[in-house]
Amino acid sequence: MSTAPEAIIDTLNGLLEGHINSIFHFVIHGSPYLNDAPADLRQLIAEIDQVCKRETEELVKLIELIGGVPRVRNRVAPEEQYLSFLSLKFLLPTLVNEKDLLLIRYENARATIGNEYPQVIDALKQIETEQCVYIEKLKAAASVVTHGKFEPPKHSEKCSEPAE
Repeated sequence: MSTAPEAIIDTLNGLLEGHINSIFHFVIHGSPYLNDAPADLRQLIAEIDQVCKRETEELVKLIELIGGVPRVRNRVAPEEQYLSFLSLKFLLPTLVNEKDLLLIRYENARATIGNEYPQVIDALKQIETEQCVYIEKLKAAASVVTHGKFEPPKHSEKCSEPAE
C-alpha cells in the first residue's frame, strides 16, 4: 500500500518546521553566554547554524520536488524564549537533546515515506548522517562543560555506532 503524497508532504513539512523552530536559531543570534565560550565551541555552533539553514533549504526543495507546498507555523520570537537565562552547562545538553529529537523525527519520516520516493529517502539519510557528526561534537562539548556528568540520550548512541 502506498503512502498518500499528502501524508509524505505533511511529514516533510514537519521536518521543515522542526528545523525552522530549532533552538539553534536562537543560540546563534545574540547569545550572551556564547561570548565567553571557547572559540572552537562558538565555531561549532556557527557551523551547525549554517548546516541547519542548508538542510532547511534542502527540505523545501524535497517538498516542492514531490509537488507539495512548504508550510511552517510561526516560529517563536527570540524575545519570547528564555535562552538568555541559560548557562553552557544547561545549553549544551539541551542542544544534544534537540539534535536527538531531530534524528528521531528523520527516522520516523523515512518510515512514513517508505520506498515510494527513493530520492527523498536518500536525501533524508544524508541529512541524518550529517546530524550524527554534529551530535557527537555537541556530546563531547557537553561532557566537557558538565565535567563528564552529561548523560546523552540513548537514541543518539546510534550515531557513535560503526556504519553498516
